[in-house]
Formats: sequence, C-alpha cells, structure tokens
Amino acid sequence: MAAPLKFTFLGTGTSSGVPMIACDCAVCTSTDPRDKRLRSALLVESETTTIVVDTGPDFRYQMLRAHVRKLDAVLFTHPHKDHIAGLDDVRAFNFFTGNGMPLYANSMTQEALIREFAYAFADKKYPGVPNLELNTIDAEPFLIGDIPVQPIQVWHLKMPVLGFRFGNFTYITDANRIDEAEKQKIWGSKTLVVNALRREKHISHFNLSEAVALTEELRVEQAYFTHISHQLGRHEAIEAELPQGIHLAWDGLAIHC
Repeated sequence: MAAPLKFTFLGTGTSSGVPMIACDCAVCTSTDPRDKRLRSALLVESETTTIVVDTGPDFRYQMLRAHVRKLDAVLFTHPHKDHIAGLDDVRAFNFFTGNGMPLYANSMTQEALIREFAYAFADKKYPGVPNLELNTIDAEPFLIGDIPVQPIQVWHLKMPVLGFRFGNFTYITDANRIDEAEKQKIWGSKTLVVNALRREKHISHFNLSEAVALTEELRVEQAYFTHISHQLGRHEAIEAELPQGIHLAWDGLAIHC
C-alpha cells in the first residue's frame, strides 16, 4: 500500500484575503489565527515529490511560512489573478536546482500565463527570469513523480476550472456547479475540499449551505471548506454549527490521506 500523502493548506482565503484591506468587521479584526487567511493554495507531498496547487499573490510568503525547500511542479486550477499572480517567485527554485519548473495547466490557463508573464516565455530572456516548462492537461489522469493526479472539471459560473483528486483526497476551489459525470470522479474520496465563500448565494462560488449539501451528497468521510471570505463569519462560530465530519480549513492545517 502506498504511503499516505500530506496535504497542507497554504492559504484558505478568497481573492481579497482575510483580513480584507480597510475592513474593520469582526472577522477582519479577529485575533484568532484561524481567521487570518492568505489566498487559496495547497501543498501536496509524498516521500519523494512536492507539488503546489496555484501560485497566488501570497506564494512567496506561503513558501517561506511552510519552509518549502523543494518544489517539483505547479498545478493550476484556472487563470484568475488570485491563483497565478505569484508565479514569478518560482525562480528561486530554478536558482537552487538549475532546472526549469514544470507547470501543469489547461490551454486556457496557459494562455493567461504566457500573457501575464511574457518575459519568462520570450525567445530572448533577461537573465534571472523564471524558467518555466508548460505541460498541457485535460481530463486524463497523469502522474507527477509518484503522485497520481485526476483532473476534475467544475464550473466557476461559465469558466471551466480544474479540481484535482490525489488518491483519496479531492481538492476543488472556485466552483458553483459540478456536472454529474465529474462527480463520479469524486466518489470514494475519503477527504473532500471545496470552496464555501459566504452564507449568501454567490454567482460563481458555492455558498456555505451549497458546500454542505454537496459534501453530504458525495458521502465523503470528512470535508474541509476553503476559499473563504470575511463575509462567512468567524472561524470559531461557523465551525460550531457545521455537521459532523465537516470543518472549515485554516492556513497551515495539514492532513494525511
């Protein structure tokens, strides 16, 4: 039997992060460290391989805070800024390894990466820019080192976004709809991570009640909610009202699965 993978939440906040700039609400002024949320990202580790899912604006600090010394690849869910803006900082790993950084993304996200970081893909590169290696992914499962990856397409309003299943662990962010065929790829997961933006309905994210309903529908053993805004409420209060087996994730939480 393969050794369990380790999953660490590098960030669990929405695009504005928590606290939000210039906000003095009860969540943004909370002293509970679980209410301090960087932009959503995930660290996936096996005995030999280390992957990050998304490189948002907080990527550099997330790598420092989690003491990540080795990174083998980056997986991208979609091209929104809060999921790609920190990509430039992978050049530190380029420097220490002398190797390019493999990036795994669908064609739509690759187009955004090339546009936003054109200097890294130029024919004539300025010294010290990131060394990036694009790998196109679609619906087919693949391996990164010894970590199996099953893409799951979900919908962020009308934008196709990729979730990922790693063995018994499924990670979905920025979604408000999942087609039945894609739900079949989630069945049997022991742990499901899904976005739960706030209590009120949202145009492109699951709200709290929708995330709970999805978790109960898929009958997973445990679930953690991520991509959380300050509008949801304080961690302690929301955690107390969630059904058994369902929790809010927080920055730094590590799970073995």
